[in-house]
Amino acid sequence: MSIWSRISDALSALAAGESLSQVFDRLRSPRERSVAFAIAVIALGAKMAKADGQVTRDEVTAFREVFHIAAQDEAGAAKVFNLARQDVAGFEVYAARIKAMFSGEPETLRDLLEGLFHIAMADGFYHPNEDAFLERVTEIFELPQAEFKALRMRFAPETHQDPYTVLGVTPDTPPDEIRKVWRKLVRENHPDAMIARGVPEEAVHLAQKRMADINRAWDEIAGVMS
Repeated sequence: MSIWSRISDALSALAAGESLSQVFDRLRSPRERSVAFAIAVIALGAKMAKADGQVTRDEVTAFREVFHIAAQDEAGAAKVFNLARQDVAGFEVYAARIKAMFSGEPETLRDLLEGLFHIAMADGFYHPNEDAFLERVTEIFELPQAEFKALRMRFAPETHQDPYTVLGVTPDTPPDEIRKVWRKLVRENHPDAMIARGVPEEAVHLAQKRMADINRAWDEIAGVMS
């Protein structure tokens, strides 16, 4: 059964009149983690897609890029997107429920936030309202501000990519410690590690850009150190 079929099953299990935000309380078992992750990205992404005042075809297409949605599963994905877009609950309610679901798992929340950055940049423009949205979600997720800044630096085209910020270190960090941080990031972002923490197999290709950015930052720093 595809992840979108499982998502449809999760939605159909909701009692009549319940909002989409309540689905998160039903998806806490390890087996349903990937379903929860996918719904979380699409639900928050649908809310964010309205942050700049419109929902563009590019932003809808971005979901397909994040999850590699097969043609037969597009209807299920669209259903989640439209329910989230129409739900009266605000994005902060969604974000708080997602934070509770993945409590104590900052890596998974970071994965989710990165998916949202990917969607935000789908139309090639990083809108100030999207920036405010993502910063607020970062706060609700209780992720360090440095995480938000590093992601914005990697995704926003007008932002200079400082390699130290990408790796989460400073120029004063000892070279050996920077190397350890780089190796740790490489381990954490291996596809197997991402799947283990709940990222659907359909979305692990998000790691490709992340790994490219991490290795590019390391190469730049290593060139200065040598």
